[in-house]
Amino acid sequence: MADMLNATTTYHLPPLPDYTLQPLPPLIPGIPDLYLALGLPLIAYWAVSLLFHCIDEWDFFPQYRLHTPAEVLKRNHATRWDVLRDVLIQQAIQTAMGLSMALIDAPQMCGKADYDVAVWAQRIRLAQRAIPITLSLMGIDVTALASSLITARPLLARAISGGTYPTLTQQFIVQGQPTIAPAFASWELFTAKALYHLAIPGMQFLLAICILDTWQYFLHRLMHTSRYLYNAFHSRHHRLYVPYAYGALYNHPFEGFLLDTLGTCIAYLVSGMTVRQSMWFFTMTTIKTVDDHCGYVFPWDPLQKLTSNNAGYHDVHHQSWGIKTNFSQPYFTFWDELLGTKWTGGDVSARYEKARLAAQKKVDADAKPITASRVEESARSPDALYAGETEAASSTARSAQTVGEPRIPAGKASQQAVGSRQQILDDRQGGGVSVLAEEAAEEAKAQMSVRRSPRKRTTSSGLKGLADRVGESLQGKSSGVLGLDCTNARR
Repeated sequence: MADMLNATTTYHLPPLPDYTLQPLPPLIPGIPDLYLALGLPLIAYWAVSLLFHCIDEWDFFPQYRLHTPAEVLKRNHATRWDVLRDVLIQQAIQTAMGLSMALIDAPQMCGKADYDVAVWAQRIRLAQRAIPITLSLMGIDVTALASSLITARPLLARAISGGTYPTLTQQFIVQGQPTIAPAFASWELFTAKALYHLAIPGMQFLLAICILDTWQYFLHRLMHTSRYLYNAFHSRHHRLYVPYAYGALYNHPFEGFLLDTLGTCIAYLVSGMTVRQSMWFFTMTTIKTVDDHCGYVFPWDPLQKLTSNNAGYHDVHHQSWGIKTNFSQPYFTFWDELLGTKWTGGDVSARYEKARLAAQKKVDADAKPITASRVEESARSPDALYAGETEAASSTARSAQTVGEPRIPAGKASQQAVGSRQQILDDRQGGGVSVLAEEAAEEAKAQMSVRRSPRKRTTSSGLKGLADRVGESLQGKSSGVLGLDCTNARR
């Protein structure tokens, strides 16, 4: 300590305090933090799922639903028992993985926080030495500026002068002798605490979710580009064409371990989080995943507003025409944007309207499919990822696409949709050709009703609100998923 004190005094830095490490007491007495970190995501998953299940069963907010109860019963190819069983299996795997990670995690200790804060305060003091140099390069007289501020703003004047605070001192007892050493300014300690307790954990959380998004995007995309991986593992998740909250973790156990469990563990380890920070990360990621599969687009839901990925965006990926797009999850969509896998088929509102009306047998007489907002972009940008989709697709998939979505824009959007339908066709256990046959029959009925009825579509329908909300979910704009105004589109 004496050597350290002499060194810091020589360089005019306040000394670092001593510290003693001791085991960190549990956040909740009697429950080790490790068990709490494993239990909170499970509690959050079923609590949020139960909330949405009650909303479903009692039909509290039908105006915000992406799909009707009739669609849940008609279009899904997995029973609720199948979903419940697989979710419980995956959560058991997650818990086992968490317990095994405890073997490599160092014991959680405390007592060093004040020391770490002082380290950051020292760094802030050192950083102030660059201020007068920077101001001088800008042509500012640092001495004159500091002199003018010394009376009214003494701390600011000292910071501008390079972090010299001759009046701030503290007394230490070193080897029985009192020793005077520099002290930190109050603003330095405040800033250091904000960095240590808020900024650094925030950056660790951001790094963790970026790692998780990257891991899940590329593995998720691989599950769709490899026919073997899709049919053997990932197709199980896509038996839910109409997702609901507690089906968020409905996966093949191997896929669930690889995509979700291993991905979050890697993000936790690489970001350097503590066990208590992991409570927040694991729990928030769980809630976000459930929310992305909830089937609702609530205007007040912060999770659907703060990130670009949300229930509306991910729901497109569960539809037969969008299954080979929108791979990003669970937070952001930048990989879809960068690598050209975002849905480019324009406004999807008409497709949702058609599915709702067909399921309930209330086809609007004069409803016209909404055209794409970026038809030109889609037509001239058939990138390499989707260029071979049409050529590789079978005649059945092409016919199903022609009948099911006859007005989809040509180019990349058409290739995306044909590739998606071919993947549905390959998944025989998930419905296969029967799914496409049902959609073709619905389209034929819809067109027949349109030809028979002279009535016009009313814009006061609740479906117009649905179109707006779906548009906001996918692009952050109203009345059009990719920037299209629905009113203009129907002219």
